[in-house]
Amino acid sequence: MTHHNWIDLAQDADTGIETLRAHFEGHAYDPHWHDSYLVGVTEQGVQQFNCRRTRHQSTPGKVFLLEPGDIHDGEAPTEDGFTYRMLYLDPLWLQQELGAVFEHAPDHSQLSFATTLASDTRLAQATSLAFQTLHGGELKIVRQAALDGLLGRLTSHLRWRARYAEDPRLPLVAQKAREYLHANAQYDIGLDQVAAATGVDRYRLTRAFKAAYGLAPHAYLVQLRLATARRLLARGAQPATVAMELGFADQSHLGRWFVRAYGLTPAMYRKRCSNLPDA
Repeated sequence: MTHHNWIDLAQDADTGIETLRAHFEGHAYDPHWHDSYLVGVTEQGVQQFNCRRTRHQSTPGKVFLLEPGDIHDGEAPTEDGFTYRMLYLDPLWLQQELGAVFEHAPDHSQLSFATTLASDTRLAQATSLAFQTLHGGELKIVRQAALDGLLGRLTSHLRWRARYAEDPRLPLVAQKAREYLHANAQYDIGLDQVAAATGVDRYRLTRAFKAAYGLAPHAYLVQLRLATARRLLARGAQPATVAMELGFADQSHLGRWFVRAYGLTPAMYRKRCSNLPDA
């Protein structure tokens, strides 16, 4: 990260929503995913990213909408870089808040965005207002009103879909491999072990997994660990402890991957989100 790039991150204590405003020039971050729903607005420049096998270019006023698990990267294709603001919405919080809207949700389903990039002026305004009130620590009633406005606009971009684990389109091999990775994420597992658990050779395993999830199994495992690290750090866990618990070689190993994915160090992320002093 060069001195031209900057990140301003905070977390709302009442909702747990993270608010982020950042500027990047050139390469922003490597492919990664989040456990949250991402709703953001490009303020300046061209924000280019790959998601769902499509390259998107978000320009000022456009809203980008990503679901938990959506693999995406980021870069600036123009010299002046790009600036954006974004909200990280917890899936459980979002589902609870929208419960009144989707009172009769289908069983075994979850919320999904109908599009990744939207040209919706009212949604962009609602997103920016929600960001300003949360990031600026406005009165609770003001923050709630802004979030209600955002949820009202988001409903036109939401739909229901089957959960990944029950999606018949995904190959059974990829599903089994994904389940194995989630169950053994903290261990130093190899492709041989994953292949044995799925009953295929390593070559077919990697092809099936990449076709289903867009990443090779080893890359998915790293992202899984990083997503877990993000949650633990936000709760106040120390980076060294997190690195040890999740199977990283050491704190610096975790730090290198964390910066590549999120643009800031684990210690900085912990400080911004937990408001706890360094030990």
